[in-house]
Amino acid sequence: MTDVTRQLFIAGLAATALALASGAAFAQSAAKPGAKAPDFSVVDVDGKLQKLSDYAGKTVILEWTNHDCPYVRKHYNSATMQTLQKDMAKDGIVWLSVISSPAGEQGHVDAAKAKELTKTRDAAPASILLDPKSQLARAYGAQTTPHMYIIDPKGTLAYAGAIDDKPSSSASSLTGARSYVRQAVAELKAGKAVSEPATKAYGCVVKYAPVS
Repeated sequence: MTDVTRQLFIAGLAATALALASGAAFAQSAAKPGAKAPDFSVVDVDGKLQKLSDYAGKTVILEWTNHDCPYVRKHYNSATMQTLQKDMAKDGIVWLSVISSPAGEQGHVDAAKAKELTKTRDAAPASILLDPKSQLARAYGAQTTPHMYIIDPKGTLAYAGAIDDKPSSSASSLTGARSYVRQAVAELKAGKAVSEPATKAYGCVVKYAPVS
């Protein structure tokens, strides 16, 4: 390894460590299950301002996504994510997909590309929120794609974590996977407390935009 290559390698490791450390810091300061979910004002792919307060009285699901992430592709290529979105919509649940990748980072898309992806994948979110400055990601402490959050009708963060209990990018891991999202929603519908309100999210690291 040449000196130049070694320096670039070390610089890359330092940048990755900084990103992970920054993300961890945001996670520690973000809302936790049982606390009031942070409100937000984020523009969607149609140029409409979306606010959490607009959905008071409804269950809301936030799904952090990155179409280039193999963990995300696992759920979309198998139609697991789309089926979940459609099933939640039938129950009157508002599903908001969030794209927080800043320009120049993996997963960054503009509104037109986001709409195209939704159409070609037959996805069914109620809306897609564009968060290239990572403001929403910071508010919730989103760490990975996918990273799932469920907000109950009272505005309380009821669940935060993984989509299921199989932290793998392999499609074969879907067999027998337990959906934490379905479990939490079912418990909320039954008037019960969510039995597993926090799990460890898995997937690709959410890239945060620099703080301006």
